[in-house]
Parts: sequence; structure tokens; C-alpha cells
Amino acid sequence: MKVRMFGIFSSAFLLCVGALCFLSAACNTTTAKAASVIPSPAVDEPLAKAKSQQTVVFSGGCFWGVQAVFQRVKGVTSATSGYSGGVASTAHYEIVSTGGTGHAESVEVTYDPSQITYGQLLRVFFSVAHDPTQLNHQGPDSGTQYRSAIFYTTPEQQRITQAYIEQLNQAKVFPRRIVTQVNSLRGFYPAEDYHQDYLDSHTSEPYIVFNDLPKLASLREQFPELYKEKKQ
Repeated sequence: MKVRMFGIFSSAFLLCVGALCFLSAACNTTTAKAASVIPSPAVDEPLAKAKSQQTVVFSGGCFWGVQAVFQRVKGVTSATSGYSGGVASTAHYEIVSTGGTGHAESVEVTYDPSQITYGQLLRVFFSVAHDPTQLNHQGPDSGTQYRSAIFYTTPEQQRITQAYIEQLNQAKVFPRRIVTQVNSLRGFYPAEDYHQDYLDSHTSEPYIVFNDLPKLASLREQFPELYKEKKQ
């Protein structure tokens, strides 16, 4: 289930939410700062000599925050919220939310490999976009639909991903082992329109303040050379 806060709140509850948001933001920022020591991948492709497009699908909890992060990474040309891991007939939010479809909330990232390497995208994914050591949950959201996963589209992406996970585990960068699944992409299904660019139109919503805005602050702080302002 996804823990989201909508509707009308009492004043007392809003005060509690505000306090929790502050504490969570501080906690998430601390985690992201610790993640700044994550090394670059030892195995990576060099920047391409000519402009082109590559695609990869990342799953790291609620797609709202993951999409917002990658929309602000230089070299990324598009980031779309959607579903991967299941079949087309069940790629609908209400069904995926049951946790029984095989789908994960995902973000399809299209990037220009002459501007950013795949390894750099992985570094952002593992250090800012989510916690890769949480099994079948992310922050307040629990269920297999919130699992950590990478759906690669080329053998080279698979090779670099597996090498980087091994590198980070051997270096004990995280206090627990990485649980990210690495699978070949068999289908990506865009989410409903109201999920696209959700963060940008709900910046004061407690769920966004609590869980996702700290990710953008960490991206800006930890990867200033990769950060770009999102075009509205």
C-alpha cells in the first residue's frame, strides 16, 4: 500500500504532519549526504561520440520522486512514470496497487549517451533516487510494486549494472546488501496522466514534502555537475 495524505486535516494533525515532514526531510538528507561517498562505477561506457538515445527503466519505490529526480539530470531527455514487470492488461494503478500483478512502479528514462554515461545514471539511482537495500518497500510504501529493480535494454547495461552492484557490495558502501533486481525489459506501460509530473504540481503535499523533495535537494547538492532545472 502507498501511504499518502489527502483530504481535510485537523489543525492538530497538520502540526503533527509538519513535524514528521521536517524530521523525515532531515533524515533523508542525512542519508543522501552519506551516499555522496558512493564511488563512480569502475565499469562504465565512455561518452558516445555522437548524439543518440538509449532507454532504461528504473524502479525505486513511488514513481513520483524517481521521475522528478531523473527529469533534473543533464543528458536525460525524458522520464516517464509507468509500470514494468507484468502484463499490459494489469498495468493500471488501482490493480498494480494490490501488489499481485508483478508490476513495479517504474520510470522509463531516455538519455543521450554522448551527454551522460549509463554508469552516471546508476550512481544517481543508487545514491539519490531511492535506498537499494530496502526489500519490497521504500520509505512508507510497502509491497512488491515498490521493489528496487532495473530493467535493462542492452547487454552492456546489464554488464555495467551487475558489475556496479558487485562493486558497491564488496566495498560495503551500504550497511546492508543491495537487493535491486536486474531484469531484461519486456514491457513498459506509461502510468495514468495524473501521475505524470506529479511532484511539480503537488510540491506542498505532505507525501511529497516528506519523501521526495529531499531527493531533489540531495541531487542538487551531491551532483551539481549533473543537475539541471526542469523546464516547466
